[in-house]
Amino acid sequence: MARTRYYCAASLDGYIAEADDTIEWLTGYEGRYEGDGAQPVAGGYDDFYAEIGALVIGSVTYEWILEHIAGGGEWPYSGKPCWILSSRTLAVPEGEGVDVRIVNAPVADLHGEMLASAGERDLWIVGGGNVASQFADAGLLDEVEVTIVPVVLGEGKQLFDRRPPGGPMQLTGVFPRANGMVELRYAVRS
Repeated sequence: MARTRYYCAASLDGYIAEADDTIEWLTGYEGRYEGDGAQPVAGGYDDFYAEIGALVIGSVTYEWILEHIAGGGEWPYSGKPCWILSSRTLAVPEGEGVDVRIVNAPVADLHGEMLASAGERDLWIVGGGNVASQFADAGLLDEVEVTIVPVVLGEGKQLFDRRPPGGPMQLTGVFPRANGMVELRYAVRS
């Protein structure tokens, strides 16, 4: 059965972007693992992405993606339906395999169609924190997978906009990476 998964990177103090929505702290990060007591585990984004059949993205994150592919870049999610949550009219990239759907409706009304578009694979909540909170509020979030980047921002866009209902999440995995980041996986309790 397809799962709805929130997968992202966050700073050590729980932010997924700077206050101005930039993520140079993540894209420019260069680190390595030099600790004792735990071996880095191979894997990461490519393994995760292979399990994804469709994506849901908030309008701010979507516009950031569009801005960063301007000037000839390719849509990074070709071949997979991408649901963009927005009340505004937004540009849609062109290209083979691009399937971008701008929608303005509660996630509870869209979730079944989103899962169906994912086929046998999972639905990825790309971001941001408000979108993840909408799914959590509706009881539609199954897993949270956050890669902690050892950077402190002090302020910015939070992992979630508000406290998810249902109490504490259940830790299901810890994966140290060779670049010094640590991926944490949680099952959401409803």
